[in-house]
Amino acid sequence: MKVRVHSHWPPGHIRTPAYLRGKQGEIEREIGLFNNPEQNAYRLASEQRALVRVRFTMAEVWGDGAETPDDVIEAEIYTHWLEPV
Repeated sequence: MKVRVHSHWPPGHIRTPAYLRGKQGEIEREIGLFNNPEQNAYRLASEQRALVRVRFTMAEVWGDGAETPDDVIEAEIYTHWLEPV
């Protein structure tokens, strides 16, 4: 499934890499449910969130500056940071 990482910049402890915000990738696999680290960081009651591994091409992440555009990077991202494309 193709997804886009949300491109918002909330203050505080965020586990989504800044360089992937706004980028499109494809869900490679589901990891499971975990406590939301953005809430855990502040010792708040945390909700269970689905974590997935998303695959991005270097061309998508770095644009024309990608040395090897067809290579990929994979990142584990919570689904509340993703939207379908």
